[in-house]
Amino acid sequence: MKKIFTFLSVISFFHLGAQTQISNGGFENWDNPSASNAEPVGFNSNKTGSSTAQIGPQTCFRDGSVVHSGTYAVRVESVQVPIIGTIVNGNVTTGVVNAPTTNKADGYIATVNYSSASDIRRMPFTARPDSLVGWYRYTQGGAAERGKIVAYLHVGNYYDPEAATSYHPDSSVNKIASALFLTPIANVGTWTRFSIPFTYYDSRTPAYIMINITSSNDQLTTVAGSKLWVDDLAVAYNPATSINNLVVNPQAAKVYYYENTVYVDFAVRTEEMSTISIYDVTGKLVNTQKISNNKLNTINVFGLKTGMYLYQITGNSFQKSGKFFVE
Repeated sequence: MKKIFTFLSVISFFHLGAQTQISNGGFENWDNPSASNAEPVGFNSNKTGSSTAQIGPQTCFRDGSVVHSGTYAVRVESVQVPIIGTIVNGNVTTGVVNAPTTNKADGYIATVNYSSASDIRRMPFTARPDSLVGWYRYTQGGAAERGKIVAYLHVGNYYDPEAATSYHPDSSVNKIASALFLTPIANVGTWTRFSIPFTYYDSRTPAYIMINITSSNDQLTTVAGSKLWVDDLAVAYNPATSINNLVVNPQAAKVYYYENTVYVDFAVRTEEMSTISIYDVTGKLVNTQKISNNKLNTINVFGLKTGMYLYQITGNSFQKSGKFFVE
């Protein structure tokens, strides 16, 4: 089970503060998990949106049966409003779902609640990652349906769509980068990884990240039943432009992964012993053991799923942290 100790906490532990992560990207932690307004901690749906948005049916669900890892994934689903027949697009966001009117075309997602200007919801994020990554499954409600996952790095408040309307100002000046993933126009019945690069528009450091997940790319969809599952949402950093390893001591160790094995070899061999600890992106400890500074060490990690892992090697006068990828 993934812990409340998120990947963000792991990054702090490894002293890699520049590599900020998405909070609760594994969707393990939920507010009101058994209620109709169940939402992942740090994320919001229409059920806690503006006053008009809350009238709509539940479209965000904690799913414990269709998961990529851990105990839960998030599922967003397009649902028909009883009697009226209007389709509410499945949604979950780090911002606020706003419906100024009952006209779907007027709806938008923002960091500010349309019904209460003092209600501001922004996920702190102060780094410049290379890409947005995660795992998804998708079921179409209709032949043309496709899901959407989008992330914006920004300062101040942000609105999606960003162009000014009669209900919100233009927020384009606050956008620093964006990453957009659209599912294929097809059913995707198995967990599938996606990786989308961020496009940067200037050199500023972000203050926040807005993440919007919807079961239909079409805001005005008239189709019910589209379902998008998302799990293990994270950001990745390009080693060429970010800190990959921290060495507290001139003594260096080479660490690499190949075919279910992590290899650790010390450049300066001594009789000391060190400890290697390996964590997944949620902060879960997946392996730890003593290693000798006097030989090439092999650590069997058979069974690790595809993805990024963090390691820390600690000795009496030596510390090294870094990451490796399982393809």
